[in-house]
Amino acid sequence: MKRLVVVVSFLAAMCLPAATPAQQKIVRMNCGGSAYTDTKGNNWQADADFSGGSVSTTQAQVTGTADPALYQTARRNDSGSALIYSIPVANGSYHVNLYFAETSDAMQKTGARVFNVKLQGNPAFTNMDVFAEAGADAALEKGTDVSVASGALKIEFDNVVGDAKVDAIEILPGTSGPMLTMNFKYPDGTPVIGTLAYAVSSSLANFQGSAALTNGNVQSALFANPSSLGISVQFTVKLSLTDTAGHVLWQLNIGMNPADVNLAAVQNSTLNVTVQKM
Repeated sequence: MKRLVVVVSFLAAMCLPAATPAQQKIVRMNCGGSAYTDTKGNNWQADADFSGGSVSTTQAQVTGTADPALYQTARRNDSGSALIYSIPVANGSYHVNLYFAETSDAMQKTGARVFNVKLQGNPAFTNMDVFAEAGADAALEKGTDVSVASGALKIEFDNVVGDAKVDAIEILPGTSGPMLTMNFKYPDGTPVIGTLAYAVSSSLANFQGSAALTNGNVQSALFANPSSLGISVQFTVKLSLTDTAGHVLWQLNIGMNPADVNLAAVQNSTLNVTVQKM
């Protein structure tokens, strides 16, 4: 089952994760740029470990982030072949956040820049259109989970329309501690086949993504500290479940203050949701 690492940790407010293995380290990379220290004191290393592409820079002031400078440099796939990052990491589970902003005037329309992203050779985000999702000069973060068994995390950006482009890459060690399992079923007990989309938004950071249900289930890793995900102000959580025909079966919107999140040492938990079949 795929894990939603961002959202349901706040919704569940359950427990502390197990300790991260010592050999797994956080990697933050400023694509196309030099080393950078963000407003939270996190260090982003200079662009490295890539194959292909060229540097792209802009003076655009990107909204939706406390660190617009992080989006003023990028690596762009202008060669027609794949742009690939192969980043050395210890084997294990990771959560990968990719940072984007559409800062090119010529590309600020739907369908002007479309690309695919693969992790470890597997599709992660298909037909990405940053402008369509976030608008012009606005930060967009896409996150997903991946397992590494080869000593390197491979991130591939493939052109569909125009040149693929990425502003920053963040690799966070995964957790092996308590999990929340969300179980979706119909009134007759059969599991829902569909996708759960999630989004967390605040004035400082935005996270979004989706995970396909497996036998009606999806899992979330539970984080103890919202600030570790870049959230230190009031935030909004949105969940939306759709079936394979595109029908919205279930939605949840909730606003929270990180100061009110109290995660106690509680065991793994399950949330059962019954939805009406459309």
